[in-house]
Amino acid sequence: MKYDALGTGVMTPLGAGRKRSRVVVTDTEITVTQGWAFRATVPRSSITDARRTPGKVLSRGAHGWSGRWLVNGAGDGLVRITIAPTARARVTGVPVSLRELTVSVDDPDALVAALQPG
Repeated sequence: MKYDALGTGVMTPLGAGRKRSRVVVTDTEITVTQGWAFRATVPRSSITDARRTPGKVLSRGAHGWSGRWLVNGAGDGLVRITIAPTARARVTGVPVSLRELTVSVDDPDALVAALQPG
């Protein structure tokens, strides 16, 4: 997961900094973790789209509503992942539905390529 100076400064003291955050892609699933704040494991078969998101966002952390979540340590390097059927995630330990997940990563093109079918 990508962290900039603001994300590092805000999230590290809260226990959700770079050392406790990951985006891991395997042949069967993608797992996104941001310390205690967010955790999701999504089957690759449920990912219907993955694409770079242009622009920047001001916020840092894990936030969302109604199945759409942004989990980031930086304002750029964003990839939006569309999920169907919805998956389950945990935000501060509370289960939530996940139909769209946007994450900040160091190499957005590599994540998009890794999530393509086949």
